[in-house]
Amino acid sequence: MNPLDEVIDDLDEMRADIFRRLGRAAKDRRSAMHTPVIGTVKADGRPSQRVMVLRAFDPATATLRFHTDSRAAKVDEIGEGAPISVLAYDPGAKRQFRLSGTGRIEADGATADKAWNDATLFARRCYLADPAPGTLSDMPISGLPADIEGRKPEDDAEVAPGRANFAVLLAQIDTIEFLHLAHTGHRRAIFRLQPDGSWHGQWLVP
Repeated sequence: MNPLDEVIDDLDEMRADIFRRLGRAAKDRRSAMHTPVIGTVKADGRPSQRVMVLRAFDPATATLRFHTDSRAAKVDEIGEGAPISVLAYDPGAKRQFRLSGTGRIEADGATADKAWNDATLFARRCYLADPAPGTLSDMPISGLPADIEGRKPEDDAEVAPGRANFAVLLAQIDTIEFLHLAHTGHRRAIFRLQPDGSWHGQWLVP
């Protein structure tokens, strides 16, 4: 049996496996869970979803970090705190994680500064777009300045103006629903963060 298909029948081991996979997904761009689906709620109450790149996972606080343009609609939807969902699926491992908790946006401060400085020049180039993401256009457009479109920036100075448009989305998770599809019998469980910082797991019928 492929180790990825092994069924886990211990809740503590399962929760540890979830955290390991999220940590790996944040570091490995080839991981299927590197680009989960992020769900938020619009001002009119309608759901809004998009695929984002998982940049970091802090197991101590169960916090996921993503990068975003501070002018994007989801920034206003989330603000300093709003419900958020994260859906990650690995078809090879046949594992699905449904995460939910509270999201918040940080455009200033040490976390955002470090994330910006650690990003590649090519990644930082995205935040030079003008007008803002989501702006209506009569033609196909990247939004990037003509003098930098289609090439890699040469140095920090070229992308520095984009810092004003950069922010991090932090998703602090308090509920995790796990599903493993296995030919020997599926497994499903839910984990909830407790006031003391521990996690309580409960089996569910798949």
